[in-house]
Amino acid sequence: MSKKLKIVELGDKILRTKAKAVSVKGIKSKKFQGLIDNMIKTCDLNDGVGIAAPQVNEGLRLFILWSKSNKRYKKVPSLGPIAIINPRIVSSSKKITKAYEGCLSIPGIRGLVPRHKSIDVEFITREGEELQITLEDFPARIFQHEYDHLNGIVFLDRTDPKDLVTEKEYQRILKM
Repeated sequence: MSKKLKIVELGDKILRTKAKAVSVKGIKSKKFQGLIDNMIKTCDLNDGVGIAAPQVNEGLRLFILWSKSNKRYKKVPSLGPIAIINPRIVSSSKKITKAYEGCLSIPGIRGLVPRHKSIDVEFITREGEELQITLEDFPARIFQHEYDHLNGIVFLDRTDPKDLVTEKEYQRILKM
Protein backbone atom coordinates (compact mmCIF):
# COMPACT_ATOMS: atom_id res chain seq x y z
CA MET A 1 0.00 0.00 0.00
CA SER A 2 1.47 3.34 -1.03
CA LYS A 3 1.78 6.23 1.39
CA LYS A 4 2.06 10.00 1.25
CA LEU A 5 5.64 11.22 1.71
CA LYS A 6 6.84 14.40 3.41
CA ILE A 7 7.82 17.08 0.89
CA VAL A 8 10.98 19.03 1.72
CA GLU A 9 10.84 22.78 1.25
CA LEU A 10 13.17 25.45 -0.08
CA GLY A 11 16.17 25.75 2.22
CA ASP A 12 16.70 22.00 2.57
CA LYS A 13 20.13 21.29 1.07
CA ILE A 14 18.92 18.27 -0.92
CA LEU A 15 17.03 20.65 -3.24
CA ARG A 16 20.39 22.22 -4.19
CA THR A 17 22.26 18.91 -4.64
CA LYS A 18 22.71 17.05 -7.93
CA ALA A 19 20.89 13.70 -7.73
CA LYS A 20 22.63 10.37 -8.37
CA ALA A 21 21.80 8.01 -11.24
CA VAL A 22 19.68 4.97 -10.46
CA SER A 23 21.36 1.63 -11.17
CA VAL A 24 19.59 -0.37 -13.86
CA LYS A 25 19.36 -3.45 -11.63
CA GLY A 26 17.99 -1.34 -8.78
CA ILE A 27 14.97 -0.20 -10.79
CA LYS A 28 12.99 -3.39 -10.30
CA SER A 29 13.69 -3.67 -6.57
CA LYS A 30 10.68 -3.68 -4.27
CA LYS A 31 12.08 -0.65 -2.40
CA PHE A 32 12.50 1.44 -5.57
CA GLN A 33 9.11 0.45 -6.98
CA GLY A 34 7.59 1.37 -3.60
CA LEU A 35 9.27 4.79 -3.79
CA ILE A 36 7.68 5.33 -7.23
CA ASP A 37 4.23 4.37 -5.89
CA ASN A 38 4.67 6.65 -2.88
CA MET A 39 5.77 9.55 -5.08
CA ILE A 40 2.72 9.08 -7.33
CA LYS A 41 0.44 9.12 -4.29
CA THR A 42 2.22 12.18 -2.85
CA CYS A 43 1.94 14.03 -6.16
CA ASP A 44 -1.77 13.21 -6.40
CA LEU A 45 -2.66 14.12 -2.81
CA ASN A 46 -0.88 17.48 -3.19
CA ASP A 47 -2.50 18.34 -6.55
CA GLY A 48 0.90 18.26 -8.23
CA VAL A 49 1.64 17.62 -11.88
CA GLY A 50 5.11 16.34 -11.12
CA ILE A 51 7.41 15.56 -8.24
CA ALA A 52 11.12 14.77 -8.14
CA ALA A 53 12.83 12.35 -5.76
CA PRO A 54 14.89 15.13 -4.09
CA GLN A 55 11.59 16.76 -3.08
CA VAL A 56 10.85 13.70 -0.91
CA ASN A 57 14.42 13.60 0.42
CA GLU A 58 15.75 10.98 -2.00
CA GLY A 59 18.83 12.05 -3.96
CA LEU A 60 18.01 9.92 -7.01
CA ARG A 61 17.50 10.80 -10.69
CA LEU A 62 13.80 9.97 -10.65
CA PHE A 63 10.68 12.04 -11.07
CA ILE A 64 6.99 11.59 -11.74
CA LEU A 65 5.40 13.43 -14.67
CA TRP A 66 1.62 13.60 -14.34
CA SER A 67 -0.07 16.28 -16.39
CA LYS A 68 -3.65 16.52 -15.15
CA SER A 69 -6.21 19.19 -14.39
CA ASN A 70 -6.68 19.84 -10.67
CA LYS A 71 -7.10 22.71 -8.18
CA ARG A 72 -3.60 24.03 -8.90
CA TYR A 73 -3.62 23.56 -12.69
CA LYS A 74 -6.79 24.12 -14.68
CA LYS A 75 -7.41 22.81 -18.19
CA VAL A 76 -4.13 21.04 -18.94
CA PRO A 77 -3.59 17.97 -21.16
CA SER A 78 -3.69 14.54 -19.53
CA LEU A 79 -0.50 12.48 -19.51
CA GLY A 80 0.78 10.00 -16.96
CA PRO A 81 1.59 9.29 -14.25
CA ILE A 82 4.94 8.29 -15.71
CA ALA A 83 8.02 7.42 -13.66
CA ILE A 84 10.99 9.08 -15.38
CA ILE A 85 14.31 7.47 -14.40
CA ASN A 86 17.80 8.76 -15.33
CA PRO A 87 16.36 11.31 -17.78
CA ARG A 88 18.27 13.21 -20.40
CA ILE A 89 17.19 16.10 -22.61
CA VAL A 90 18.54 15.21 -26.06
CA SER A 91 17.46 18.37 -27.88
CA SER A 92 15.19 21.34 -27.39
CA SER A 93 13.34 23.79 -29.58
CA LYS A 94 14.69 27.26 -30.18
CA LYS A 95 11.26 28.62 -29.29
CA ILE A 96 11.02 29.64 -25.64
CA THR A 97 7.71 30.35 -23.90
CA LYS A 98 7.03 31.93 -20.53
CA ALA A 99 4.32 30.58 -18.22
CA TYR A 100 3.58 30.54 -14.53
CA GLU A 101 5.03 27.68 -12.51
CA GLY A 102 4.67 26.69 -8.91
CA CYS A 103 6.42 24.03 -6.87
CA LEU A 104 5.37 21.72 -4.07
CA SER A 105 8.65 22.56 -2.32
CA ILE A 106 8.00 26.33 -2.58
CA PRO A 107 4.38 26.68 -1.45
CA GLY A 108 2.47 29.91 -1.98
CA ILE A 109 4.66 31.35 -4.76
CA ARG A 110 4.34 31.28 -8.55
CA GLY A 111 6.64 32.73 -11.16
CA LEU A 112 6.82 33.27 -14.90
CA VAL A 113 9.49 30.86 -16.10
CA PRO A 114 10.97 30.68 -19.61
CA ARG A 115 11.14 27.10 -20.95
CA HIS A 116 11.66 25.41 -24.31
CA LYS A 117 8.33 24.84 -26.07
CA SER A 118 9.31 21.31 -27.08
CA ILE A 119 12.01 18.85 -26.06
CA ASP A 120 13.27 15.44 -27.14
CA VAL A 121 14.04 13.31 -24.11
CA GLU A 122 15.41 9.90 -23.18
CA PHE A 123 14.67 8.04 -19.95
CA ILE A 124 14.10 4.63 -18.43
CA THR A 125 10.59 3.56 -17.38
CA ARG A 126 9.77 1.78 -14.12
CA GLU A 127 9.67 -1.44 -16.17
CA GLY A 128 13.28 -0.88 -17.22
CA GLU A 129 12.44 0.09 -20.81
CA GLU A 130 14.49 2.84 -22.47
CA LEU A 131 12.28 5.40 -24.20
CA GLN A 132 12.89 8.39 -26.41
CA ILE A 133 9.93 10.75 -26.85
CA THR A 134 9.09 14.33 -27.81
CA LEU A 135 7.17 16.49 -25.36
CA GLU A 136 5.53 19.83 -26.14
CA ASP A 137 3.90 22.68 -24.25
CA PHE A 138 2.73 21.86 -20.69
CA PRO A 139 4.17 18.31 -20.46
CA ALA A 140 7.52 19.67 -21.76
CA ARG A 141 7.37 22.39 -19.08
CA ILE A 142 6.74 19.81 -16.34
CA PHE A 143 9.63 17.66 -17.57
CA GLN A 144 12.04 20.63 -17.59
CA HIS A 145 10.90 21.75 -14.12
CA GLU A 146 11.39 18.29 -12.60
CA TYR A 147 14.63 17.72 -14.52
CA ASP A 148 15.95 20.92 -12.94
CA HIS A 149 15.23 19.46 -9.48
CA LEU A 150 17.57 16.56 -10.32
CA ASN A 151 20.32 19.11 -10.97
CA GLY A 152 19.79 21.18 -7.82
CA ILE A 153 17.87 23.95 -9.59
CA VAL A 154 14.49 25.37 -8.53
CA PHE A 155 12.18 27.48 -10.71
CA LEU A 156 13.10 30.62 -8.74
CA ASP A 157 16.58 30.35 -10.30
CA ARG A 158 15.05 30.75 -13.78
CA THR A 159 12.64 33.61 -13.19
CA ASP A 160 12.97 37.35 -12.84
CA PRO A 161 12.04 38.36 -9.26
CA LYS A 162 9.63 40.90 -10.82
CA ASP A 163 7.69 37.94 -12.28
CA LEU A 164 6.91 36.34 -8.90
CA VAL A 165 3.39 36.37 -7.47
CA THR A 166 1.62 34.81 -4.52
CA GLU A 167 -0.67 31.83 -5.08
CA LYS A 168 -3.67 34.05 -4.26
CA GLU A 169 -2.63 36.61 -6.91
CA TYR A 170 -1.99 33.82 -9.43
CA GLN A 171 -5.55 32.52 -8.92
CA ARG A 172 -6.86 36.08 -9.48
CA ILE A 173 -4.80 36.35 -12.69
CA LEU A 174 -6.32 33.08 -13.97
CA LYS A 175 -9.83 34.49 -13.59
CA MET A 176 -9.07 37.60 -15.67
